[in-house]
This record gives sequence, structure tokens and C-alpha cells, in this order.
Amino acid sequence: MPVTITPFLRNSFLLDAVASGATGLLMLAGGSLVASLTGLPQPLLFWAGVSLMPFVALLVHVSRQPAVSAGLANAIVGINVLWVVASFGILLAGVVQPNLLGIAFVVAQALAVALFAALQVAGLRRGSTAAA
Repeated sequence: MPVTITPFLRNSFLLDAVASGATGLLMLAGGSLVASLTGLPQPLLFWAGVSLMPFVALLVHVSRQPAVSAGLANAIVGINVLWVVASFGILLAGVVQPNLLGIAFVVAQALAVALFAALQVAGLRRGSTAAA
């Protein structure tokens, strides 16, 4: 079933794309500096930044469509949820040992991504209610 991309949903995808793109570029271009300031491993920052680039392209593409499949829209929300879980997971599991600024960096970006997921869910629900 197709999902209409409402202005609210479009804006939530675009805001996610801008924030994810900026964060990805920061981790790619400034990974060494971010690593030295946060205590996060530079390779983790690099590959996290790399992984964001296709996601940003997907968000921009989807935001320009009049409608997309419900599966694709839900997959975007799911990717955001997985990012949040992974972000808190690496901290709680002790996979990384960042300093206080590093913990704040991971938590802040995870909370921002959780907000994008919540906005996208609200946009999907709002759109499906309007269609019914």
C-alpha cells in the first residue's frame, strides 16, 4: 500500500537527511578531531559516517516522491530505531570507552535520531488517518 508523502512527512525526512548528512560529514572529514575530543575510535566514526551517506541519499530521494511504499517508509523508521539501539548498545556493552564528551556525543545523536523516528511515525500515522 502506498504512503502519501505529506508536507509533514517530507519535512521530517529532509530534517533527518540534513542532520544525518552533517553528522556523517563530521565523522568522515573530522573523524580524527572528533576521536581525539571524544575518546571514540576513529575507525568507528569513519564507518558510521560512511554508512550514513546512502541513508541520506535515500531520505532525499523519498522526500521528493509524491508517494512511496509503506514498507520503504517503515524501513526508514526501522533504520533510525536500529541506529538508536546500536548507539546506546555500544555504550552499555562497553564496546567503546569514550570520555564524558564522547558519551554526550553518542547520546545526543541517538536522541536526535529517536526524535526523527518519532516524527516520521507521527507523519505516517497522520497520513494514514487522513487517507481513511
